[in-house]
Amino acid sequence: MDRVRAMFRPKPDYEPLHNDGERDDESVQDDLDGDGTAAESPFSWVEYSIFLLLGIAMLWAWNMFLAAAPYFQHRFRSSNWIFNHFQAAEISVSTVTNLTSMLILTKLQKGASYPKRISSSLIINTVVFAILALSTLIHASAGVYFGFLLVAIFFASFSTGLIQNGLFSFASGFGRSEYTQAIMTGQAVAGVLPVVAQIVSVAAFPAKESEETPTSALVYFLTATGISIFSLLAFFYLLRRHAHHESLKAVKRTTLHGSSEGDALTGNVRLSGTQEDSDANDRPSVPLTTLFMRMPFLAAAVFVCFAVTMIFPVFSVSIQSVSGVAPAIFIPTAFLLWNVGDLVGRLSTLWKPISLTHYPFALFCLSMARLLFIPLYFLCNIKGKGAAINSDLFYLVIVQFLFGLTNGYLGSECMMGAGEWVLAEEREAAGGFMGLMLVGGLTVGSLLSFLLGNI
Repeated sequence: MDRVRAMFRPKPDYEPLHNDGERDDESVQDDLDGDGTAAESPFSWVEYSIFLLLGIAMLWAWNMFLAAAPYFQHRFRSSNWIFNHFQAAEISVSTVTNLTSMLILTKLQKGASYPKRISSSLIINTVVFAILALSTLIHASAGVYFGFLLVAIFFASFSTGLIQNGLFSFASGFGRSEYTQAIMTGQAVAGVLPVVAQIVSVAAFPAKESEETPTSALVYFLTATGISIFSLLAFFYLLRRHAHHESLKAVKRTTLHGSSEGDALTGNVRLSGTQEDSDANDRPSVPLTTLFMRMPFLAAAVFVCFAVTMIFPVFSVSIQSVSGVAPAIFIPTAFLLWNVGDLVGRLSTLWKPISLTHYPFALFCLSMARLLFIPLYFLCNIKGKGAAINSDLFYLVIVQFLFGLTNGYLGSECMMGAGEWVLAEEREAAGGFMGLMLVGGLTVGSLLSFLLGNI
């Protein structure tokens, strides 16, 4: 077993950087507690829960757009072209805006205030979805509403870019990989809940087609608005906790360096008022090439993982039940199994014995191996043409669930491992860079998925 692990262990010049690495004496001393032991931010379930909630808020907006697709079809029924192309337009505007904003934000590291980016994102989401909720009460032509919807998606996607860049960077600054895992888990939860609501709605009211009514869309958008507001309030509370912890650390460092108690207390007050601005101005700008060279396999692994993942929506809407289950139930169930697998995969990373963050090349190989799921999909009942393996269980569990499971595990491992392979002062920039690679993978995968459109 040791020989197998050695095959995947990286070279000596590509190793996790810990506090005992080659750093100057003052830097090392700053990372020590008063008794000379290494300082580490203590884990907090409160902070973990807030990061989980922020992860939900990050993708809840997009999942609400997907859940409201039947309502949009109802609004666009008077225009055949818009009716047939609005979903492709949604994806194009969303992915291009998201990737562009992530590229710009990742480059703008010097003086960046990640907390401001997060709060700005949640405020934008609140406004966008409040306006969308009001739009369900206003009648307009298909063309006018289509233009309005694309503008709303543009701002929502820009908001997603802000929170993806800001939140992963902010979480990396804590030095706790568990908080990055909480964000990834929250994203999975945001994928599960809307699908569950859709299945329950269809099962409970099959004849009324309740999802096509303005009332159901109003509920979707109001829910997204409420989650954004609640997440914003929770984030403000997290900021206060974080500022308090940083102030205490500053007092300890000042006392350790021989300053008077009065100077330490003064430093405490000063930090509590200007900590965020000081950190933003002092934050170094790390070139993207430097970050990539620090963790090439992790960056490539997360990119490939999410690029391959984007094939599943194409197959999920095309594969039919071989047992006669109605598409209105079977397709949402397929999405549910994938999202549940994704959630389980992300939660599994809390179990340290199966962690591969110290084996980036192994994570890259496993990400590439997920390409093998593509031929498995072709064994299923695509568009009712028949299945090589005549079993719904094979499709839902072996293909969908495991594909989601591997996405959740590998994606979370890559994001969690980023902070271990860079200098402490580069962690926030590394978090934003890995978020960029994740979004880049999603964008490339969504564009390549059009090649499967004629399956």
